[in-house]
Amino acid sequence: MHLREKRHNLRFRDFHKNIKIRIIETFTSRFVGGMIFPFMTIYLAQHFGAKTTGLLLLINIFIGITNSFIGGYLSDQFGRKKVMFYAECARFAAFAVMMVSNSPFFESAGLTFMMMIVNSISWGLAGPANDAMLIDVSTPEQRKLMYSITYWANNLSIAIGGILGALLFQHYLFELFVALCIVELGVVFLVAFFIQESHVHHQSSQMSLNKHLLHIFSSYHRVFQDRLFIVFVIAGVLVFSMELQLTNYIGIRLSEEMPTQSFLFWRVNGLTMLGFLRSENTILVALLMLFVSGVSKRLNDKTALIGSCALFSIGYGVLAYTDNIWLLVTFMLILTVGEVFRVPVEQSYAAAIPPENARSIYMAINGLKYNLAMLIASATIMIGTYLSTLATALIITVIGLTGTVLYMAILPHVDKRTISRRVEPKNAEM
Repeated sequence: MHLREKRHNLRFRDFHKNIKIRIIETFTSRFVGGMIFPFMTIYLAQHFGAKTTGLLLLINIFIGITNSFIGGYLSDQFGRKKVMFYAECARFAAFAVMMVSNSPFFESAGLTFMMMIVNSISWGLAGPANDAMLIDVSTPEQRKLMYSITYWANNLSIAIGGILGALLFQHYLFELFVALCIVELGVVFLVAFFIQESHVHHQSSQMSLNKHLLHIFSSYHRVFQDRLFIVFVIAGVLVFSMELQLTNYIGIRLSEEMPTQSFLFWRVNGLTMLGFLRSENTILVALLMLFVSGVSKRLNDKTALIGSCALFSIGYGVLAYTDNIWLLVTFMLILTVGEVFRVPVEQSYAAAIPPENARSIYMAINGLKYNLAMLIASATIMIGTYLSTLATALIITVIGLTGTVLYMAILPHVDKRTISRRVEPKNAEM
């Protein structure tokens, strides 16, 4: 009874200060970054052409993935704060050069892209450390609320930033980079003076470079031998690929196939409908996240995850097939309900699986979900050129439901591992 009361009364103020700082900092930096980086593809295409831009973006993604593996290892070996600090300093330097390279006195698209690579390297290094640190300083009882607030803050900041960026990016790019530099300087200051180290490893300084390289390979080899975690990641990739279908196959299908229709007081075509669906999803996530925490406390985690993944998959399956505006709007609502219940529970499970001494390495692997899901979404576009809309929609639905079934099969085993690790954080003051 005491445990239930404790969980029921959890509030933002109960979090470790690292968590509070990261949530506030992430909201601010993603808000400003959301005004710039979603539009950098257009910037590169204007300077290098569409084909070259596609290649440049692939290079950028590949570099980020590679450095994520390195960042996960370094964080476990040398500590979260140290890796985060050097990564944020590198990011600030990159933003400063991007600012100068898009100033009224000097412009260089080539230098801007090189700094985008530095930014990807920084994200790759800091990402696993950030994720592992949140796990270090939180209890299992806190994580659903923590991830709910984080997800809500991220969506709200990116949504607002994207709207402002659409208005400001073309004519005020230099000023946006100035704002980004100021925010990033604040992040460096917070990490340096307020973030507490949550993980210390004492043997790294005694190892040579060759031993570190061998240790990187052996460390990730052990992770890939953890079948429970790998199946969990595969399930997450399959389910998450549903979300990426909206801006890939579904977006293309709507723009090419959906006839112009009347909706309330507007005439809506496929492109307009895509924008409306994205706005509906963003607004609903921001609103529903305010209430989902209270409801999720009454649900079993396994039931919440399986049910939400099923809603998510079926919802996107319908979006992949229908052109009816009312069905599109209704099933976007349904799948968004599934989304807001899925994300916090899924992230809580992901946090419970890794052993304490390898959290960053595990989080680096878990962080590959986006890139792997993007491959599935891209493959669906090619499949859709050969198959009918119904067949493609069924394939998309089966992909999501396969991930749901995999979750159903492994969650009892994840629960067993979770129970064995329900301990308070050891390396951070609460």
